[in-house]
Amino acid sequence: MPLFRLDPRFPELFPDPLQTSGNGPACFGGDLSPQRLIYAYQLGYFPWFSEGEPILWWHPDPRFVLFPAELKVSKSMRPYFNQRKFTVRYDTQFERVMQECKQRFRPGQWGSWITKDLIASYVKLHEMGLAHSVEVYEGEELVGGLYGLALGRVFFGESMFQYRSNASKFGFITLVHRLRERGYRLIDCQQETQHLRSLGGQPITRQQFLDHLEPLGGETTEQGPWG
Repeated sequence: MPLFRLDPRFPELFPDPLQTSGNGPACFGGDLSPQRLIYAYQLGYFPWFSEGEPILWWHPDPRFVLFPAELKVSKSMRPYFNQRKFTVRYDTQFERVMQECKQRFRPGQWGSWITKDLIASYVKLHEMGLAHSVEVYEGEELVGGLYGLALGRVFFGESMFQYRSNASKFGFITLVHRLRERGYRLIDCQQETQHLRSLGGQPITRQQFLDHLEPLGGETTEQGPWG
């Protein structure tokens, strides 16, 4: 498969995802403007690269997703909710959540793909009411969280962190309940992890993923901070 080069003058121009690689970068270049990021996500692309590298855009096949109605909550998590071990807030510390995700250690990975420019761009999306953070507190201490982008009735998850056992899982489960109540049909997890599989995540083909994205153009996006 060819590696397509994006034209920085036209943020709306991306190649047909089905003509790109499903097991490596799909295209490179362009910029990280909010406009381009919105176009990218509507087509299923997401940026993933390290500081100092060219901007790389990915469109993996298969795609790892979670359907909100198929969320799995293990018995071991139930005491956390019954005892109200943590509390969850939305959109009160968006940039800090991104910074915490950036600093999170991941085995086998040096540095972070959450670059300074990426943070600046997602903060703009947050100010536009499209990017959201989930913050998990123990008392008044931030101990976990995650962030992502909401378009139509799809939530595109990006990254998570935690400083207490099961804090990020607590936040994710709370988020899924919220999304389900508001009629979201899909959570894009991008790539498989054991953590997400334990919560009900599953792989689907790229064509199936694109079918779920097709209605986005006609759906109303829930904008503004989530209370």
